[in-house]
Amino acid sequence: MAVCARLCGVGQSRRCRRRQRQNQEDQGSDSDMDEEEEERIVGQKQADVGGAGPRSTVATAGPSDASPEYGSANANKLGFLDRANTGPPNPQSLLDLPPELLVEIFSLLPGTALPNVALVCKKFRQILNTETIWRRRCMEEFGMREDLRKMEVGGVSSRDLYVKRVNPRVKSGRFMKLLPDYEHMDYRDVYMYLLHPYRHILGLWQPDIGPYGGLLNVVVDGLFIIGWMYLPPHDPRVEDPMRRRPLFRIHMWESKKATVECMYGHKGPHKGDIQTVKKDEFSTKCNQTDHHRMPGGRQEEFRTWLEEEWGRTLEDIFHEHMQELILMKFIYTSQYDNCLTYRRIYLPPRLPSDLLQPGLFKGTYGSHGLEIVMLSFHGATARATKLTGDPNVPAGQLTLDVDLSRSVVLPDLERQRSIEELSRLVLGVHEEVQREAQQQAKGTSTAPEDAAEGACGGDSGAEEVEAGSGVCSESCQPGPSSSSSSPPDAQPFVLPLGVMARNEVYPRTCRKCFYGTGLIAGHGFTSPERTPGLFVLFDEDRFGFIWLELKSFSLYSRLTDHLAHAHAPNMERFEAMLRNMQSWTS
Repeated sequence: MAVCARLCGVGQSRRCRRRQRQNQEDQGSDSDMDEEEEERIVGQKQADVGGAGPRSTVATAGPSDASPEYGSANANKLGFLDRANTGPPNPQSLLDLPPELLVEIFSLLPGTALPNVALVCKKFRQILNTETIWRRRCMEEFGMREDLRKMEVGGVSSRDLYVKRVNPRVKSGRFMKLLPDYEHMDYRDVYMYLLHPYRHILGLWQPDIGPYGGLLNVVVDGLFIIGWMYLPPHDPRVEDPMRRRPLFRIHMWESKKATVECMYGHKGPHKGDIQTVKKDEFSTKCNQTDHHRMPGGRQEEFRTWLEEEWGRTLEDIFHEHMQELILMKFIYTSQYDNCLTYRRIYLPPRLPSDLLQPGLFKGTYGSHGLEIVMLSFHGATARATKLTGDPNVPAGQLTLDVDLSRSVVLPDLERQRSIEELSRLVLGVHEEVQREAQQQAKGTSTAPEDAAEGACGGDSGAEEVEAGSGVCSESCQPGPSSSSSSPPDAQPFVLPLGVMARNEVYPRTCRKCFYGTGLIAGHGFTSPERTPGLFVLFDEDRFGFIWLELKSFSLYSRLTDHLAHAHAPNMERFEAMLRNMQSWTS
């Protein structure tokens, strides 16, 4: 009963308060007047001013509403308490509380507990038919709008989506002829037959499409649950927003029944199915694959796919190798147009020590176009994991591995333009890292004088690189070092001559630079190896990587879309997900 009293806010009963005061008197403490005496005095004062007799007494001590120093405010308070006391004066259980108070209490409970509450008694079952309770559960647990007819997410209306996918020629004013009558839907049915049964598929997912992967975001949109496939912008416009394409949707076509529809293809929504394979994994199936076919056959399907995927025609792509890669992707991905499996992925949690906000970024990858990576921080290491991939380095692999303890201070602009100068700086650190790895494998350590000799001695290009705590001659240029001072917040940056960039519009200043490695491999992920490069932090939303061996530059821009139900519960769960991602494509 004490728990119920705290939940409903009625406080302790009169008997509990009297027992508490008696205990205080036994301990010699000062106590207030007896509860019954208080009620008698309050009742007497109310009667003196024309009050409502004994029935209007309340269990609260204080001056009467006739007192001039309290005025009408206290009268309103007493009147409110009197109106709230329509039930038993001293409720002994939740059943004695007024219905409006029970509605407020039940609204605070999770929706999964409400069916059990309905089994307690007929009164509870009747109260749980109140729309206020289920509306609050839908809004707080799933982010649903207060008005069921407002069905918009990210500026895209589900009603407009339905009209355009069914028949592009239908005017938007006729949507009510195509959609069910939502005015007769109630929040309880929406919760019980749509949101709760499919709550496990909300969030971010990676489709199992061989090396290509992808990013799926499942969201609640009014009376719809929609699975949006996120596609990078057309190459090389890395700063543009993500493109979205609906793959499936679940909605309340009629009362107490949810319908799954496939949105793939060009003939509008059609029958589909969703099945939970196991925890954090589900699959979709299309039951009418003929809706995916086009009258012009595979050639027309390829041209349409190419325009949507790349924003161009095959005639616009002059590079023969790029044409082969595009055709290969179309043939491979078209095999999955009727059935797909998805595995849950999480956004990395942010720690106070992180260099910048972790999250999702779009990046340029040469002839492979734009791909999506996930940037995360692990102590003194930053890692970028592919969510979309290609036949060389598939999705799920660690594309960038950055050592944040080895910063690089860039030389002046003239020497930055030299690829040889940049290579000397970065390769010097790379050799140092390899030496430390070999020494660690042998269980030995290098003395400070040995480290200095390795950094400044010999005829190699690394003689002008600081290493560790070694002391170099005056001819040594500031280079990668874990002990070097941090570069200024905005230092000039220019790509070295000979380094190719898919997007020539890149920032001309940077905050910091670090040594890192990038993963390269042959076709089919053969002979993978990590090659040294330079990680360049431009600002909170952009970074780059110079691939020295490939003489190319990748620019990454943050994905700014709001992604609900996507953050990892803790770092351990996130790291376990990363390990699983690599095993999916290994």
